[in-house]
Amino acid sequence: MDLQERVAVHSALGEEGRLRLVELLSDGDLTVRELGASLGMPGNLLAHHLNVLEEAGVIARLASDGDRRRRYVTLRREVLDCLVPSRARLSGSVVFVCSHNSARSQYAALYWHSVTGGDPVSAGSHPSAEVHPIAIRVAFERGLDLSSAVPRGYESITFVPDVLISVCDRAREEPLPEARRRLHWSIPDPVPAGQVAGFRSAFVEVERRVDQLIA
Repeated sequence: MDLQERVAVHSALGEEGRLRLVELLSDGDLTVRELGASLGMPGNLLAHHLNVLEEAGVIARLASDGDRRRRYVTLRREVLDCLVPSRARLSGSVVFVCSHNSARSQYAALYWHSVTGGDPVSAGSHPSAEVHPIAIRVAFERGLDLSSAVPRGYESITFVPDVLISVCDRAREEPLPEARRRLHWSIPDPVPAGQVAGFRSAFVEVERRVDQLIA
């Protein structure tokens, strides 16, 4: 980033309401309605703050895979560099969920294990018969083995996890298993298009989110 871009970011953050928005978004993605409800902020003021943050490149707005009318707001932490340390201090059990448990949640659990040594669980609201073949291929490209993974439903979660992370907009918009804390990562589903590039992009985003959360 050049000097003027950095000045714009600092200017965007130089207001209490916008700093509170950034803090709320530092762990996961939220809808505009959820942000407004959390802050008790009028809609026109919230829209103004979001526009300022988006123009500075601090946030992005993503159309939901599950409901195209709904939009998630995501924090672009790479723009902030070290200005916004993660609020998360995760310990205990972690569960990753997506609708079919055939790609994103499977990879998230495996990657989490590879970098932390923990043993997270993954599951889906409507589990597929098998992990998607392209997911296995792309995971192998990234040094991880999904070949023996099996999609599972929510009934396989026999405990209340400390943290449940939905990596799928559709799953997040459905009833989720009980958890002590929930986070959402709006990561596009690569399965419908079935393109290798889509799986690679999704898995890179999973890695980025995990790395940020445990930093």
